[in-house]
Amino acid sequence: MASSLDQLYETKARLAAVLIAVAGLLMVSLSKWPPLVNFVASFPLPVPLAEVGGGLIGVGVLAVFIDQRLRKLDEKRNAESFDEAIKRNAPALSEAFYESLAFNAKTLKDIASPELLDRIASGTLGLRLGDEHLAHDLYTDLRDQAIAAERWKSAKVAVSLSPWEGGPSTGKGSMLVATVRMEYKVVPTNAAMRFACVSDDVEYREQLDDPSNAWVWKLDASSGVDPASADAFELQAFNVDGKPRKIERSKRAGLQFYGANVSAEARAGQEVTVSYTFRGLVQRNAHLLQLDFAQPTRGLDIRLDYAHAGIRWMNTADYFAGSQASRVEQAETFKDAKVVNISFDGWVLPRAGVVFVWVLDEEFGGQYKPPALAK
Repeated sequence: MASSLDQLYETKARLAAVLIAVAGLLMVSLSKWPPLVNFVASFPLPVPLAEVGGGLIGVGVLAVFIDQRLRKLDEKRNAESFDEAIKRNAPALSEAFYESLAFNAKTLKDIASPELLDRIASGTLGLRLGDEHLAHDLYTDLRDQAIAAERWKSAKVAVSLSPWEGGPSTGKGSMLVATVRMEYKVVPTNAAMRFACVSDDVEYREQLDDPSNAWVWKLDASSGVDPASADAFELQAFNVDGKPRKIERSKRAGLQFYGANVSAEARAGQEVTVSYTFRGLVQRNAHLLQLDFAQPTRGLDIRLDYAHAGIRWMNTADYFAGSQASRVEQAETFKDAKVVNISFDGWVLPRAGVVFVWVLDEEFGGQYKPPALAK
């Protein structure tokens, strides 16, 4: 479509051609008018009015045709020149455009839909990995885990194990109480933070997938303790920036929830420090404590104290998906080996965590010493 300037130029050219043709038509029409014939006859040289008028008419008509033809040729030539310039400079323009987006990714967010952003991210990762299908699966899995979740930062977890006084101290039915205190920084996105205690494996995974859950505790049904009871699990304190919040509890068969309101912080969209303390039962003879994190967490420090739990030795394993390795520290001598520290500087994705596996004192008659710590 022609621009307004081009249309104005075309109109002026056609008007000039029409005026020339009209002038020629007048000269032809008046070439036999006696007064004009006598006037022209007085000139020293003869002036053929009819021929001149016919020539002007031809010039006017030809001017319109030639102008249209030349304009089409110019437009075609300009289009070809523009296409050639684009092709010649396309690599430089593309690189400059991508560099601008790399330095300011918000620009890309403003001009692209979420679906387009997904295709760009997946396609770019595929180019870097050299495997389109692997890149698509990796990106999709990461997006689904993290896009709707809160992001925790600088998380500190302190766990202490002690005997449960509500049952036998050893043998069948003996339990340990795990007291967990956690603190981290977060920009809340949910109006409430929930804590759940379940016994069913399917229910456990479903609750871990719920972004409103801060923690999910699992107590196997074989323990003989009802997971919906306060003995099985209890949220003891919940604080935001050091200020306590009211805790509410609900339960149904085989399941219980605790919750605390953080709607004001979620509306404000500002980073706060969240801390809470809860306790949960662990089967002593299961020799296993599993801590799964429900939200993406960057920077994690875990300290486990089992000095009063009747445990001789503690092994650990983590399932953090990252290029960085976690750091595990234990005391160097056997008599002091009652604290384990695990730290990880990268991102811990949802459903990742650590496992603690122990050996009980009575299982070795008090004579067992791990070879690595024996002196």
